[in-house]
Amino acid sequence: MGQVSINIRGRQYQIACDDGQEAHLARLGRYLDQRAEQAAPPAGSISEPLLLVMVALLVADELADTTAELQSLNASGEAAAKVVAARDEAEKEAVKVIDGLSERIERIAARLQET
Repeated sequence: MGQVSINIRGRQYQIACDDGQEAHLARLGRYLDQRAEQAAPPAGSISEPLLLVMVALLVADELADTTAELQSLNASGEAAAKVVAARDEAEKEAVKVIDGLSERIERIAARLQET
């Protein structure tokens, strides 16, 4: 079991993690430290629990925005797939119509040659 020391606004936190996840967890810790620095008021102090709630809300907001963007992209992809499927179906129908017209033209040409 791995362990990582994360520093958020000057306070050290020892976090256990699965082996091999240390670098990833350290990156997440640096990200949270940056967000905490941005969320902290420029003047005065703020309680640590309140700061952590503010950071959690900021990260949750980012996650919600990203989720909405992914859903929008998925919906766009699904709409594009439907358009492609409709186009393919229209092409198949056009081929059937053209084949039918071709057969009729051939029958008419055969009759004209008989006369």
